[in-house]
Amino acid sequence: MLRVQVRVTPGSRRETLEWDGSRLRAWVRAVAREGEANAALLALVAHRLGIGQHQVRIVHGATAREKVLALEGLTLEEIQRRLSRGS
Repeated sequence: MLRVQVRVTPGSRRETLEWDGSRLRAWVRAVAREGEANAALLALVAHRLGIGQHQVRIVHGATAREKVLALEGLTLEEIQRRLSRGS
């Protein structure tokens, strides 16, 4: 299981996921209230990487902007490839 750092910006005007060279950057429209932004983050990551939501979970930082995600079935190179081609 791959662990990846992600910095989340809730309440954004856009929903996107990018690789910045050392971690993921995520912008979600949902606000940081009662887990809404976390749910939006998990859905965004799963959708953009082409995996099921059950393959993505937050393992650290659930209440912080800096989080650690556990991703099943992907390598770091595969994540970078999928994000660079805009899948």
